[in-house]
Amino acid sequence: MKRVICLLVIGFLFLSISITSAATSKEYRERYVVVKVKADGKKDVSDEIQKIIDSNPNRTLFFPDGVYLISKPICTPADPKKSVALELSNFAVIKAQAGWAHDEAMIRLGGKDPFNNITTPGSNYYLQGGVIDGSGVAKGVSIDSGRETSIRNTSIKNVSLGLHVKHGANSGSSDADIFNVNITGNNRSDCIGVLVEGYDNTFTNMRIGGVQIGFLIRSEANMLRNIHPLYYSTPEQHATSCGFVDERQNDWYDFCYSDEFAVGFKIKGGRSLYNNCFVFWYTNKAEKHVAFKSEGGFNSEVMNLNVGFGKHNAVKENKILEVENNSGNGVFFNLHIGDDSLVTDNAHLKYMR
Repeated sequence: MKRVICLLVIGFLFLSISITSAATSKEYRERYVVVKVKADGKKDVSDEIQKIIDSNPNRTLFFPDGVYLISKPICTPADPKKSVALELSNFAVIKAQAGWAHDEAMIRLGGKDPFNNITTPGSNYYLQGGVIDGSGVAKGVSIDSGRETSIRNTSIKNVSLGLHVKHGANSGSSDADIFNVNITGNNRSDCIGVLVEGYDNTFTNMRIGGVQIGFLIRSEANMLRNIHPLYYSTPEQHATSCGFVDERQNDWYDFCYSDEFAVGFKIKGGRSLYNNCFVFWYTNKAEKHVAFKSEGGFNSEVMNLNVGFGKHNAVKENKILEVENNSGNGVFFNLHIGDDSLVTDNAHLKYMR
């Protein structure tokens, strides 16, 4: 009797699992369009992926684990009637083919059918998950058009330029949201982690390494929070390296951390806000370390800055601030220096509050 009961229980459980699995599979099929191409890292699947994008407006395209080799940029539409979302599994890799010869990024979000619309369903497209591998030569991802585009939980590796937010569709505003994105460059002297030309974007929780410049901003009204560029390229390139370069003004930095770059934050004289930021060095790659460098007068407000120079005899100059002229009205408030005795210049004292 006990054996019969056990068999009935097992049979019931098996039936329940089968029903649940079938329901899950149905839900999966309804939610996603699964990208079914040969993901062996050998066959070029660029045209196949583009065809799937063009044939499935307003759908989420799911890339299972595998290596998707491409020889040309993949473009998603910005037109909300045609747009798609790209969702990669954790171990799905979109990889640039050797000999990549295109100036545009591998993945161009809004790269076709440009549009300026945030009210029509389909305007909220995104790239999520997986790995974008530039094979040491390609640019990773760009936002070419549209508004409120999202990139999240993605790794961008072995690239000449990690992420490029282009001039936005709404009078220059791109309104993009980027978070939990890690970028590794190709360690070359012209490599940039993130290039921002569109306005009004948010960047949160990003790690950037193997680049000459971590963040290069050519727009305004951007919010950066918990951004950590780390320099580990050759000592020969170190003197021109920089964690953050802000060529405009009215940007907001919170808990941003420049690690090992020759210059932590470089500004062009405009006024931006820096709060709870860090600049650290712990090796002697160069003879000069500068926390903030201002081309022109210093006009930014820097609050709760933490600076650590490290005790290295090879470093001849350690500066909190290097300015082109003293015309600015910037402020350092609540500055913390790990060891004041290592500071070799007092230009920052004029701006202390």
